[in-house]
Amino acid sequence: MTFINARHISKTFNGKNNAGPTLAIADMSLDIREKEFIAVIGPSGCGKSTFLLMVAGLETPTSGDLTIEGKPVNGPDHQRAIVFQEFLLFPWKTVKGNIEFGPRLNRVKKETCDAMSRDLIRLVGLEGFENCFPHELSGGMKQRVAIARALANKPKVLLMDEPFGALDALTRESMQLELQKIWQKARCTVLFVTHSITEAVFLADRVVVMGSRPGYVKKILTIDLERPRTRKMFTSENFRHYERVLKESIWEEDGPEEMVPVQEKRSA
Repeated sequence: MTFINARHISKTFNGKNNAGPTLAIADMSLDIREKEFIAVIGPSGCGKSTFLLMVAGLETPTSGDLTIEGKPVNGPDHQRAIVFQEFLLFPWKTVKGNIEFGPRLNRVKKETCDAMSRDLIRLVGLEGFENCFPHELSGGMKQRVAIARALANKPKVLLMDEPFGALDALTRESMQLELQKIWQKARCTVLFVTHSITEAVFLADRVVVMGSRPGYVKKILTIDLERPRTRKMFTSENFRHYERVLKESIWEEDGPEEMVPVQEKRSA
């Protein structure tokens, strides 16, 4: 059953410094099911992050319809949480304090916050670090705190924009495994933007390939790999097949395009 529904949405940004308006996304349609893990890949500048921000309610489509559970997205909502590449933790708050920030802001009782933060700290594997400050944590640990903080309000949708992009390769692989475990326990819908084809195949139920600017849905590939997924899958023939299909889809692009003025909108 469709949970997030995007129908023929387009997004135009007003130009700066006397530049004309820029068409970032054109006539994009996509259905996402409840509790599904969707990864979005595509060339730089194709509108991946713009689409994620529209689902978050932080950007508004210029045209078309975007709904969640049949209701129009008219702005941010506590049912939608977002995790960015930058950790964006409060440096003066502990791990526990960062995680509890949202619920406390919403006047949730202290004992409820305590129980919730204990559960989330256990979920993201940070037991023993409750009272540490961000500067005392590694990059991977900081991102675990950011994920736990995003889950603190029990969102129905978790939006992730290149969340592991700043991590080294080994930590990134470890975080992919951890995120899979967290998602399987939290069971929320995930929209995950990444530049990594391997990461998309490993994590997603379906991978959405966006075409070059103005962005549109070029291909949707269902990833039929059993869960939980393991490191051994990286070298399996099925895994390599999915990587090849996605690479070929992206390679079909002509390369990075210039900014496309609205009046020169191309057909998708």
